[in-house]
Amino acid sequence: MASRPRSARPAHPVVPHGTGETAALGKRLNRIEGQVRGIARMIEDDRYCVDILTQVTAVQSALDALARKLLEHHLHGCVTHAIASGNGAHAIDEALAVIRKFGR
Repeated sequence: MASRPRSARPAHPVVPHGTGETAALGKRLNRIEGQVRGIARMIEDDRYCVDILTQVTAVQSALDALARKLLEHHLHGCVTHAIASGNGAHAIDEALAVIRKFGR
């Protein structure tokens, strides 16, 4: 029997993001990508380390904000749907595991 690839997730209903929400997430990611490219240029230009570290902190903060938005969607959408359909225990355990990762 072939094993499932490690990154594969069990099938579950997907609660889609609204069009506006998807666009907003895309814009956030594009900004973050631009910030990361800016950091690369700063390193190539041998800029002052504190300035680079400040930008790294800004990227980390932006990624944290994106993660909170995605978690919010997951809790209000996917987890709520799973609970309503009788599969809440697994969805809650999965959400708690992700939330614990934020605390690291």
